[in-house]
Amino acid sequence: MTMSETAYTAPLLVLDASEGSLVAHRPDVQRFDVPADVVDLSTAAEWALAYGLGAPKLSEVGEDSAPLLVLTESAAEALGLPARLDDRKRLRVPDDHPAVKALDEAGWTMSRAGLGAWTFLFQGRKEVRIAVVPWGAFGEHMRWGDMDFVAVDPSAFAYTLGLYAERVVSPTGSTAGCSLTLMEAVRPPTRLIFDRGTRRMRRVPVPGSLSEPVDPAPPEAPDEHPLAAERTREEAKSSAHVLNEEALAWYREPTEYETGAPYVVGLDLNVAFLAAANRLTVGMGPAVYTDGPRFDKKVPGSWLVDLSGATLRTKDLHTKEWRELPDIFPSPFTPTGKTPTGPAWYATPTLAYAVELGIDVRPIAAWLRPESGGYLDLWHKRLRDAYMDTLADLGVTDDMDEEAFLAAMATIKERDPEAVALLSAIKQTAKGGIGKMRERPQGKRAGKHAPWPALKRPTWRPDIRAAVISAARVGAHRKMTKSWNATGLVPLAVLSDCVIYPSGYPTARAVVPRKEDGTPLPGGFRLGPNPGYCKQEGVRSMDWYREMVAKEVNPGRFIKEGKDAGREE
Repeated sequence: MTMSETAYTAPLLVLDASEGSLVAHRPDVQRFDVPADVVDLSTAAEWALAYGLGAPKLSEVGEDSAPLLVLTESAAEALGLPARLDDRKRLRVPDDHPAVKALDEAGWTMSRAGLGAWTFLFQGRKEVRIAVVPWGAFGEHMRWGDMDFVAVDPSAFAYTLGLYAERVVSPTGSTAGCSLTLMEAVRPPTRLIFDRGTRRMRRVPVPGSLSEPVDPAPPEAPDEHPLAAERTREEAKSSAHVLNEEALAWYREPTEYETGAPYVVGLDLNVAFLAAANRLTVGMGPAVYTDGPRFDKKVPGSWLVDLSGATLRTKDLHTKEWRELPDIFPSPFTPTGKTPTGPAWYATPTLAYAVELGIDVRPIAAWLRPESGGYLDLWHKRLRDAYMDTLADLGVTDDMDEEAFLAAMATIKERDPEAVALLSAIKQTAKGGIGKMRERPQGKRAGKHAPWPALKRPTWRPDIRAAVISAARVGAHRKMTKSWNATGLVPLAVLSDCVIYPSGYPTARAVVPRKEDGTPLPGGFRLGPNPGYCKQEGVRSMDWYREMVAKEVNPGRFIKEGKDAGREE
């Protein structure tokens, strides 16, 4: 069968070699022989273009995605490429390699990264992407989860990558890089218009998109940034000088009463950063400095506020009277859960939550972004739909009751390995994209505070990253507060999106808050597959928890079957 015999158009193909001949695997699990005149990368690129590979644009003003050829080890060798990369430091083929020379002679140029695990070939306005599996294109450092294992079967690999391209975006590198690609695919930075004056096409910014690089406000700049050149070592460690919106990592000793509980149960918030991005207003343009502004939760930015004397409290569910939270409750205002000791910089969602807790918020100064919008809304919707559709493939749906949901999630990794790998990749895409909005420098630079390539991206926005993490952290704290209000339970430990409670029973159902009729408490932890809902992360004994604390280890890191959650998706 040849591709010309069907109207099917694939975003990508996985190439394998059998007895010296190249075979192409399509996402619809069909395979066909590659023409014999495809003998190197240049002829493979021409062939991919001729057959119309690629993915349609995700926005009216966007552009179609370029063809992607994914090469197995045997395919790489058949196209004259090494099976493994000798340059383990730069992970690229030497510029004097015959394959590189052949591309040059055929009129193809490459991106600055050269010929490596992910290669971008250009010839005029034409583009073809190449991913080489044995070189680590889908390896652990690219955060593709179990996709590397799926790659053992080229047909299954093509199917899984095709689903990722269909539900998320055509792969372009690491899952974090794909996340940024998705942001720009659903909200293109610019569009082409016809200029009547010059009678030529030119690019103009797209409203609602990030169209050009924007400098961070001074407190938002990481230590390596040119704006941080005058920052002292003490200032770099001080929240009074540097915005420090990070996920909560906190744990405590159980009280004497709590040690009577035989179990500890970990609740895991589903794709917490993705859920936090939903309907989040973020800054679009540059920040403007203001002295002593009045706090406005509708204005994104960074605010200098002293919350050191603030009392944490919430309104009783029934009487609506204010109730103080116990002293052992973590603070929502610091990544350590400790009470602030003085003025500190905060993103808008953190202070909006402070107002909810009845705290009088009086900013000392602020860097505000008057131009704002829901930049992440379309990104969120596409990833949310991809996440829910893939869970449904694994038999997990949002209409399941709690017992069925917990049972399904307990055995989810024993099912379709391709769907499990796809789910992991989608989760990493959601998480990695937010992290990449404050990508740190990699490799050598001209100086300690010299600019680095990521700063040229419109999506290099540490303020947006801070806003999402802020919203995720206070969102989790809001659920903890609601739960305490209803059940009296105080969390024992928190590690980002994992919250641990003492429990008399070895199930998450015992610690989620409920109304008097047994239905889920609005605003509290709720079991289910939806982003922002939670699943059972793990159950251990109280003795195990106390051993972890004695070792000064956050139990949230190992409650999932004793594995390091920091290495899990």
